[in-house]
Amino acid sequence: MPRTEVWLRGPVENVPSLLQPAAHSLLECREELEAAVGPLTPEQIWESRNGSASIGYHLRHAAASLDRLFTYARGAMLSDAQLAVLRQESAPDPSLGAADLLAAFDATVERALDQLRTTDVRTLTDGRSVGRARLPSTVLGLLFHGAEHTQRHAGQIATLVKMLRP
Repeated sequence: MPRTEVWLRGPVENVPSLLQPAAHSLLECREELEAAVGPLTPEQIWESRNGSASIGYHLRHAAASLDRLFTYARGAMLSDAQLAVLRQESAPDPSLGAADLLAAFDATVERALDQLRTTDVRTLTDGRSVGRARLPSTVLGLLFHGAEHTQRHAGQIATLVKMLRP
């Protein structure tokens, strides 16, 4: 029997109703990625075919970019540690297996859910700046983009996993 998608299971506890879609999206990504990546070997995770980015890259980037986008949503600038992650996230690291990458992703999703729970919905249209160029966005724009960007990379991972099958 197919499982019920997260968004059809009801509200995520303590997340404001306007932010439920972002929470549902992140939880769905977490479930899909655990199922898709969990059984893979480090070799499969870091393999790059025909110039495509590896599963490992997509998983690290999904977590790191979610963290960065939610940082901007709080009105903060990136820390030195976040900038260091940004510089190295595309470098393959075969020492990281599925359990390591999924644990890091899960921790990022948990922090994001905590932020959604504490976001004052009266601030959703407040302006926020993104990056060194200080490009314009809003709290809601950043939270939504964080979720949809994560989902985009989860989709890339699902496709790459299918390509690994003979």
